[in-house]
Amino acid sequence: MITGTKIRLRKKKLSDARNDYTWQSTSELAKLDAAPVLTMPFSQYIIDYISELQFPTPDRRVFAIETLDGRHIGNCVYYHIDSVKGEAEIGIMLGDRAFWDKGYGTDAIKTLVDYIFTHTRLNRLYLKTLDWNKRAQRTFAKCGFTPCGQMTRNEYNFILMELLRHQWAEKKRLETASAVDGQRV
Repeated sequence: MITGTKIRLRKKKLSDARNDYTWQSTSELAKLDAAPVLTMPFSQYIIDYISELQFPTPDRRVFAIETLDGRHIGNCVYYHIDSVKGEAEIGIMLGDRAFWDKGYGTDAIKTLVDYIFTHTRLNRLYLKTLDWNKRAQRTFAKCGFTPCGQMTRNEYNFILMELLRHQWAEKKRLETASAVDGQRV
């Protein structure tokens, strides 16, 4: 379990399946993810879900996002892990709308990034977000990600963003220095 200030990241478990199915079946959330709405029956979904839990792919690490009191509110992932290039793509979905615009997504991303740069040898994290999703772009920018390009896929336009290990280390150093200065006042 990895703890942030508002959330914890933990391994996915079978009891997360109902929330994940609901979130992937919701058109508003699918639109934010540039994904089709899930239409398969839950009985098929759960079979695939169990298989993914039992046999995770080596280039993907998925975490449940839960509140500090244990409520499952979303998921985050780093995937396309390339040890040779030292990079991976990250993603997040806060499925529980009650936790939108309250800092939970920012804390989840910061916690995930800190975990990756502390526990792996990856030097670059990148992501894509829909060009019209300004809320997501602001969240990623708060976490240190900067725009690095654009792309179009399946008629969707994306902004590409990245964060390099040295940028993360400098951001963390400045935040620590600012916190220390604030305590001296």
